Amino acid sequence: MTPPPVTDLPIGFQVQIDRRTIRRGDLRNLVGGSPLRVLKLSDAALGMTSADGRVEVHDAGTRAFARKLLDAGIAHPRPMSGPCETEVTVVIPAHENQSGVDRLLAALPGLRVIVVDDASATPLTVPDDDHVSLIRLEENSGPAAARNAGFDAAGTAFVAFLDSDTVPRDDWLMMLLSHFSDPTVGIVAPRIVGLDAAGGAVAAYANRYSSLDMGPDEGPVRPGTPIAYVPSAAMVVRAAAFGRFDESLRVAEDVDLCWRTHADGWTVRYDPIAHVAHDHRQSLRALLDRRRFYGTGAAELAGRHAGLAAPVQSSAVLAVAVLALLSRTRAGLAVATILSGWIFSRIRRPLAGVPARDAIAARNVGRALGYGVLQVWSAALRHYWPLSVIALLVSPRYRRWFAEAAAAEAAVMWLRSRIAEPTSPMVGPIEYSVLHRLDDFAYGLGLWQGVLARRDWSALRPVITR
Repeated sequence: MTPPPVTDLPIGFQVQIDRRTIRRGDLRNLVGGSPLRVLKLSDAALGMTSADGRVEVHDAGTRAFARKLLDAGIAHPRPMSGPCETEVTVVIPAHENQSGVDRLLAALPGLRVIVVDDASATPLTVPDDDHVSLIRLEENSGPAAARNAGFDAAGTAFVAFLDSDTVPRDDWLMMLLSHFSDPTVGIVAPRIVGLDAAGGAVAAYANRYSSLDMGPDEGPVRPGTPIAYVPSAAMVVRAAAFGRFDESLRVAEDVDLCWRTHADGWTVRYDPIAHVAHDHRQSLRALLDRRRFYGTGAAELAGRHAGLAAPVQSSAVLAVAVLALLSRTRAGLAVATILSGWIFSRIRRPLAGVPARDAIAARNVGRALGYGVLQVWSAALRHYWPLSVIALLVSPRYRRWFAEAAAAEAAVMWLRSRIAEPTSPMVGPIEYSVLHRLDDFAYGLGLWQGVLARRDWSALRPVITR
């Protein structure tokens, strides 16, 4: 993999300031991003910005300003053009899924495609088409190796990876390719949605809460942020930025690739405007077994990326404040109040001169505490549930706390989903709560399975910083 080039955003490239960073139409003071950033725009910067928060690159000044906004996570790219589809090869890794391959090929007319048969018992076939070729691996080596084999045979500047159980929607490739007009972008991924809307509660849950679906909000993909990775079930890579999938991994190879690509200085982006449908598992057993399988990848990631796969990541002050708050004692409430005031002062300091700085600081303290509480609940219910079972057997107080946490965490997550996409079909709160708890149980089971198999406890070790 080569580092990103020195050349930067082309003339005509635009960025859109995230409206969530703008308070009451004030473009001078932008507060947002992850981690939280404060950008105070000069008169010159405001002169480069349209009334609706757009910046178009037309000289060195606008180029530098647009890049600063992108790097801060306060603006999103709005490229005007990108590479042609003739510069792309679609690679489809497949094992024992002829019908899926046939369905996917029908959705890719005119594109150059390489199907990689990962040693299916009944060899896969492809149509007699100049645009479609077939590579067969004689030993089943896993999707990472199959994707790498397809990449090696592609020879194009860009490669799109699509799993055989996906079907892309119209214009998906054009939308994703436009991001590569930014020469620092190495990977772009679409939103993965459910292929079949029919079915019962399990199918509805799989379609709405799939671990492949990164949600409705666009943004940069970075470890430790709301979009920590994108799945390799559907992604497009720049050949010069592709560090190859780790063929020793049968799971989490996509997370590993995203984190290595980011560490090497390339940008990874998620664009939910582009959709690729995925044929999610419809039975409860298949769904939970897949979640368990994904859980085994946490131990592999923890061994390769120190601290990034930790179940809890927090500053020491915030961690103490959250635990004190959850103690539900007068002393705990006092400690949480004191520490929250200290966090408030730390956030408030860089907001000097920003209108409503106290309200902004208070809101972010509340978000930090809320996220911290969710982390603790999730850790107890998902990552550490075997330990929770032991505590449940010996502590009546923990039994009450665990029951309250299980109900509260499910309610909060359901409401967050409802607020984020109010018009999207929903699973009922009761059905969601039951399936969500089973989902956590399965993932936690896989996590401990991976930890014990590797004899490495890194995936269970929280990361607490100063």
